[in-house]
Amino acid sequence: MTMAEGLLQAGTFAHDALFYQGRDEYAREVCSFVRQGVSAGERVLVAVPGRKLDLVRGALGEAGQAVSFADMAVLGRNPARIIPAIRRFTDSRRPHRTRFVGEPVWAGRSPAETAEATRHEALINEALAAVPASALCPYDASGLGPAVLADARRTHPRIVQDGARRPSADYSGTAVARAIGGQPLPSPPPGARSTAFGEQDLPALRDQVSRRAVQEGISPSRAQDLVIAVHEIAANTVVHAGGAGILRIWRDGLSLVCEIADDGRISDPLAGRHPDSPHEDSGHGLRIAHELCDLVQLRSGPWGTTVRLHMLAG
Repeated sequence: MTMAEGLLQAGTFAHDALFYQGRDEYAREVCSFVRQGVSAGERVLVAVPGRKLDLVRGALGEAGQAVSFADMAVLGRNPARIIPAIRRFTDSRRPHRTRFVGEPVWAGRSPAETAEATRHEALINEALAAVPASALCPYDASGLGPAVLADARRTHPRIVQDGARRPSADYSGTAVARAIGGQPLPSPPPGARSTAFGEQDLPALRDQVSRRAVQEGISPSRAQDLVIAVHEIAANTVVHAGGAGILRIWRDGLSLVCEIADDGRISDPLAGRHPDSPHEDSGHGLRIAHELCDLVQLRSGPWGTTVRLHMLAG
């Protein structure tokens, strides 16, 4: 039995990081974790990026027929989408136990994406605290930097490494997520276009975003998605933050960035990541923005709230 097979089965949420070296160890530990769940009659989801899906499918053989698969490079491109997706998966099997493999951090992620993925890894401990599920999160110990691995130790109660599974002495619950979410983002570039708005300005705001998106080469359908996302966040500002805010727009590499800033404050670290509910409107606009955009950065503190929406051209 590998150490991944020794994951906690009783109780509620078990969240472990796997520090692996190379494809063989990756396949061995991930597939062992998956097979144990299949043997126990648990529903299993494997969400890993790109070609690793083929690696896991091939190593599982017939056992893979009982497993659900998702490309994390798509599902988790915006890491804030992951918790709602996992909750839909786990809730569909309640009260039975489920398990999933989730790899939201990989070499090549931008610093902004890695920060949001790290935030996700911390927040999932709170979001799934009462959910009967086991999670294994692979980290490439040879391909990721020391700071990323240090954050993994802070966001996972247990670490699997070199054939041993042990508690993480650095685990800090949601502290990492709260620290990231409570720090202001770097200032926009000097050339960013800035527009103050109130409720009466929302139609003009939508037109401005639509025109700029087309100018930047964003496809019509994705431009419309960005317009919807900006509207939802701007409308939240109007309703919940004193009625006024500022929209800033700029190009950042291959992405168009739309930032909405206001004087309000969001205290719920899981805002926009709660499961959809027909009886609960809190976070609805944020949920929509998370689903539509390639990356969403939310920061809130005594200085106010900033939401940055990123959309890749194409």
